[in-house]
Order: sequence, then C-alpha cells, then structure tokens
Amino acid sequence: MNEDMMTEDERASKTAEPMTDATGGERGRGKGVYHIHTLGCQMNVHDSERIAGVLEADGYVAATEDQVIDKDIDLIVMNTCAVRENAAERMYGTIGLWAQMKRARPNLQIAVGGCMAQLDRERIARKAPWVDAVFGTKNIGSLPTLLDQARVTGEAQVEVADRLDYFPSDLPAARASKVSSWVSISMGCNNTCTFCIVPTTRGKEHDRRPGDIVAEVRRCVEQGAKEVTLLGQNVNSFGYGIGDRYAFSKLLRACGEIEGLERVRFTSPHPAAFTDDVIAAMAETPNVMHQLHFPLQSGSDRILRAMRRSYRSEKFMTILGKIRAAMPDAQISTDIIVGFPGETEEDFQETLRIVEEARFSSAFTFIYSPRPGTPAAEMEQVPHDVAQERFERLVALQERITAEELAKFEGRDVEVMITGAAGKKDAATHRVTGRERTGVLVHVGVPEGEPTPQVGDFVTATVTHAGKHNLIADPDPKAGQTYHVRH
Repeated sequence: MNEDMMTEDERASKTAEPMTDATGGERGRGKGVYHIHTLGCQMNVHDSERIAGVLEADGYVAATEDQVIDKDIDLIVMNTCAVRENAAERMYGTIGLWAQMKRARPNLQIAVGGCMAQLDRERIARKAPWVDAVFGTKNIGSLPTLLDQARVTGEAQVEVADRLDYFPSDLPAARASKVSSWVSISMGCNNTCTFCIVPTTRGKEHDRRPGDIVAEVRRCVEQGAKEVTLLGQNVNSFGYGIGDRYAFSKLLRACGEIEGLERVRFTSPHPAAFTDDVIAAMAETPNVMHQLHFPLQSGSDRILRAMRRSYRSEKFMTILGKIRAAMPDAQISTDIIVGFPGETEEDFQETLRIVEEARFSSAFTFIYSPRPGTPAAEMEQVPHDVAQERFERLVALQERITAEELAKFEGRDVEVMITGAAGKKDAATHRVTGRERTGVLVHVGVPEGEPTPQVGDFVTATVTHAGKHNLIADPDPKAGQTYHVRH
C-alpha cells in the first residue's frame, strides 16, 4: 500500500487544489468551502481527488490552508480506511472532534466516505448522528445529492452500493498536483488473503478499458502532468478477466509512446502475477521508472500459506532476482505483517532472513490487526507484547538496510523532478525537494547565484549526503559536482 512514500499523516491534511474554468478563474462558489481529510492508501488519495472533482462541479470551492486552520469551512469530508484497526479508531476520534465544530457552526456539514463507510455504514450513522452523509467507495458521484437531501430533511443520508455501476475515473477530478497524476486502471481485488478486508470494501476486480486509461493519461499530460502513477489493488492482474495476461505489460509500453510523459510508476503488483513480460516492459520502456512496491507480507512459507498468499518465499526471491538482473538500479519496497496469527519465533526468523537477503529500499511494517469479517480474525492471536518486540527488531533491521542502500547514492548524479520547497529546517541552505527516478526523496541545494527551480523542473545534481530516509544533494559546481536544470 506509498504519493508513493507519503505518510498517512501527510496525506490526512492534504487539501485539493480548486478546479478552474477555461479562463483560469475558480469555478462556482454557491455551495460553500470544503475540506477533505484522507486516511489510507494511494487509492484513497485518488478517490479524494474525485470527491473534490464532483464537489467543485456542484459549486463548492476547496478551502485554503488558513481556512482549515481557522475552521472557516462549510463542508468537511473524511475519506476513510478499513485496512487496520487504528484507522477505524482514528476515524471515530476525528469525527468526534468535528461534532464540537458543528456545535459551534450549526450549518457545517460532515460527510464520511471510503472503505470504512462501505463496511460499517449503519454503525457510523448510529454512533455519529451529527454526520450528514455516509457514502461508499462506489457512490462518490452521489455525494452532492446526499448533502442536498440532508440539508432539506435534517436527517443523515446513507448510500452505499455493493455493485460497481461506473468507474470513479468517469467522474471529474480536482488533482492535488499539477505535475504528478494518479490514474486508476482497475478497482477491486479477486484475491482472498485471510487478513485483508479490501475485497469486501472494494469488491471483485473490474478493469478499465486500456484505451480509456491511455486517453486519461494523455489528458493528464496535456494538462501539465509529467509523471503518472497507475493504480490498482493488483495492477499486474489487469486484463486477466478478459483473458489477456499480457495486458499490463502492453499498457506500460503504450504509456512509453505518450509524448511529454516523462515518468511512469505503478502500484501495487502482486508477486504471484509478476511475469517476465512485465519485467521486460519495465526494463525496456525508457519512461517507466525502476521503482517497485513488492509486498512480501511474511518470509515464512507456513505463514504465507495461512495468509492464503499464492506464492512462497523461494518464488518471491526468484522473481526478485529476475527484476534485479534486468534493472540493477531498481529500488524495491515491500509490506510486511508482524505477529500474524500463529506466527512463531521460527517463522519470524524466516522473515528476518528474507529481508536481509532481499535488501528492500524500505518496508511498510505493521503489527497484525484483526479485521472483523476476515478469516484471520478468528484464528489464535499472537500476544501484542510478543508482536511488538518482533516489530521493533524488524524495523531496526530494515532501518539499517535502508541506510546502507541510500549510502550507495553518495557521489552519484541523480535526476530529480522538483515537487516543492524543502522543509523549513532547510531554508538556510535554500533547498528544493523532489524524487529521483527510482523514487528516492532528494533535497537539492540551489547553488549561490542560481535561480530556484520550479515545480515540474528536472534537476540533475550530485548526491553529497545520505540521510536515514532521504538524500541530500548540495553540489558545488566549482568543485566539479553536477548541477543542471531542465525545464
């Protein structure tokens, strides 16, 4: 589940950019000011762009940062996650705080959507009666109508469909970035992992038509995007439903033919479906980046079997070896669950062994969280203190590996697509920030006398220092270090 490596907290405070009309003016102000609070994965981030799109098409305007801070808003929407228990706890805690806002501003409307709404619609309406609208993952387009009905009736409106009648991609979008775009290629999942609630909240996999996807990517580029990330629960099973097992690799190659598209990424693939044609398409298509999120979940074959993952550690490592042989520079991240029901110390040692051998660039590590309605929730649970201790050992191992892998960048030239200014602590050194081709975050120092690169520019610079989770490039051209800007 990584913008690709953005943290959940960073995503939570993100406000969509206002949509504009043909003259560049903000579209409509009749319905008031809105803010979207997003929890969870990249799919949720993209869904929030669609939520913003339908709201702005109905006359709402995105809140500024000052309006959010001052609580000067008319509508607040939470796009929820149901993958882990703490996401549900955060949801109820946050909408509890919003009840206080509503008492101070009676006309404030509150809406809850996303995976938790899909899963727990009645409980949300019952437990949080101050919520005006509850809508599911397949009902984004209905939100404005639900809000209108709630305003008229004074009662909460709930609409959660179990069937997908249209792709959210058919809806307008207020994209959060002008230079990086998310493009959904499928929705739902056909796997039956025993720990996962996604098939319940998102449904079975439905693929978009390849031509529609390519057309959307072209529109993104025409509107200024230089980078596109293809999204799906299992992107590399795209096309299997129509009998074309090569559909995803064909899609990658088709993206390679789009003029002006500098970078293509995708997330997330399933290891069992990561075939040789996809590896070849990644390696041979110049604008497909050598960045890959490759979920391991566990290094123990016994636990993988209990998880109902359709691969074992040897197959995982064999595919990983093929990827590294074709793309030695690839940065590969992963997901790992610690403390899955029945996990023994021996099972956990197998996970540590695979992590050491695989040399992941980073890992999203989680202590297992039982989700009601999944088979794993009924299994014998590992004591929390045991899982916590294992989690800390795994994090320490991965932190060491990440630092060692980042250190290999020192002295190398990297091409960074600028996405904004670096943090305040970097203000004294006049740094900008972005990601190099394989996805690593880089803070670039602008040499004295050089103009500041703008968002969307590409800077080639020499890496001068590797941090714990990012790189620093403060090149000195007088010392022969590289600094070059491409617009």
